[in-house]
Amino acid sequence: MPEFIEINGVNLDLSDSHDFSSDWIGQREILKQILACWMVVDESDLPLTPRLVGAPGIGKTALAMAATRERGQPLYIYQCTADTRPEDLLVTPVLAESGKIAYHASPLVSAMIKGGICILDEGNRMNEKSWASLAPLLDHRRYVESIVAGITVRAHADFRCVVTMNQDDSTFEIPDYILSRLQPTLTLGFPDRDEEMAILQYHLPFAEAEMLSMTVDFLQQAHELSLDFSPRDGINLLRFALKRLAQDSDHPVSKDSTWKEALIACLGEEADDLQALAERKRRSLGGENLSLGLGDLFFSSDDPLNPDYDPEDDEQ
Repeated sequence: MPEFIEINGVNLDLSDSHDFSSDWIGQREILKQILACWMVVDESDLPLTPRLVGAPGIGKTALAMAATRERGQPLYIYQCTADTRPEDLLVTPVLAESGKIAYHASPLVSAMIKGGICILDEGNRMNEKSWASLAPLLDHRRYVESIVAGITVRAHADFRCVVTMNQDDSTFEIPDYILSRLQPTLTLGFPDRDEEMAILQYHLPFAEAEMLSMTVDFLQQAHELSLDFSPRDGINLLRFALKRLAQDSDHPVSKDSTWKEALIACLGEEADDLQALAERKRRSLGGENLSLGLGDLFFSSDDPLNPDYDPEDDEQ
């Protein structure tokens, strides 16, 4: 049943909380850090709103969900996008069956009212105008103002928030006055081999050991080469490979060839040669170019005035 609340004569239809049951595997320290951010250690203390940063598919949202589960509070998730408007983020007017305007509280505002936890997922995909509407919520004031509904909503004392952010180029630059409110920055790294194996086994308990090992070997090599193939990529490619094997069960095929087919289908042909892919990435980032100092701009390498000049070179 929909839940409503009245604020200053305005009825708000609250969003439903998010049901979840996933577990968090490995990297316990960063889980403890999120929980520390949400603690209140004195009557005059306030909770922090951390930024959870990492590569796409690494488990940032799952980590925030695990922290919510540890606290035993209702969970609300708002998926940020490039076209998110302040009214989408706060209170949205909708046309009710009666023909009148009704107001729907977003997952964020519903979490504020109910004393839940809100994950602002992929926050750096959201524009500055929407972030500006959250400025008073993210500091000591802890409220938001809905222009469309004409009300101020104050956060429950138990309300907590975390913002996940991807480390990629398809994002907005968040203004400094917002970043100063989203502290600390907690960086989630790639799992080690044992953790990654446990993650894949958790999500795909029906996978054979050989297929699991091939996938973890691939992911660990990618991590060593600073390539952003994530546990989610491993889960997807292994899931597809297992489906293909099951599909051809009447005509047994090579597990290696099926796994490779799934790799290319999910991650592209470049993923079949990680060393070459890493080298192309290094070159695209200018890895072969040496940085130049001021002396290099004004003096040639054999000029005595160049800071890198070596007299022994002249004697050879």
